[in-house]
Amino acid sequence: MSESLRVWIDQELCTGDGLCVQYAPEVFEFDVDGLAYVKEGDGELLAAPGARADVPANLRLDVIASAKECPGDCIHVVRAADGVEIAGPEANPASGAA
Repeated sequence: MSESLRVWIDQELCTGDGLCVQYAPEVFEFDVDGLAYVKEGDGELLAAPGARADVPANLRLDVIASAKECPGDCIHVVRAADGVEIAGPEANPASGAA
């Protein structure tokens, strides 16, 4: 997979399980509320609900795995070019996710 991706978390569905933080701590982090949020490449936590962050190329597969394994089914991975969800609750299995 070589296309640019973005990721966001629906905090209303987040269980605080932490699998995402284990898979890709460079992209996901817990905030003081015990829920996971995304981070920018510089490490800045995007604490606004639904905030989107770019997925570093070397972490694409880890972020996709996070979305697939998330018990809260709350991680959305979308193609940056067109916003089509490739991993997460609204992903179409035929969308090309690895």
